[in-house]
Amino acid sequence: MYVSALLANKGADVVTARPDTTIGNAVNLLAEKKIGVLVISGDGTSIDGILSERDIVRGLADQGSRISSIPASELMSRSVVTCAPTDTISSLMVLMTERRIRHLPVIESGALIGIVSIGDIVKHRIAEIESEAEALRQYVAQA
Repeated sequence: MYVSALLANKGADVVTARPDTTIGNAVNLLAEKKIGVLVISGDGTSIDGILSERDIVRGLADQGSRISSIPASELMSRSVVTCAPTDTISSLMVLMTERRIRHLPVIESGALIGIVSIGDIVKHRIAEIESEAEALRQYVAQA
């Protein structure tokens, strides 16, 4: 299966924030949307960076109480690993495991079109295994 099919099932909504968004506002947005990462983008289509819960925890350790007023651009990861809609789910599993990342923005023609999380991939894989098991049960029942 390809990333494009996964996005078709889960939707292509991506929560973004501007680089000047304060960490306090970013934390509120993460909590409100019940997500673990924000794509930081000045225009909503290009990626300036990514701000994860891990980035915020590290920032809290470094900045202390000052953290809520600093801009997301100070804590975001600037080196963002991305994927394409034509990538396979199995290749993403390898990439995410090797790079120890949990979220991959999906880019097509230089524009952000979605985001895939490790949870999305696990959910897909469980559904795939359940479908295979059901097909085997039906096959055995017919024999």
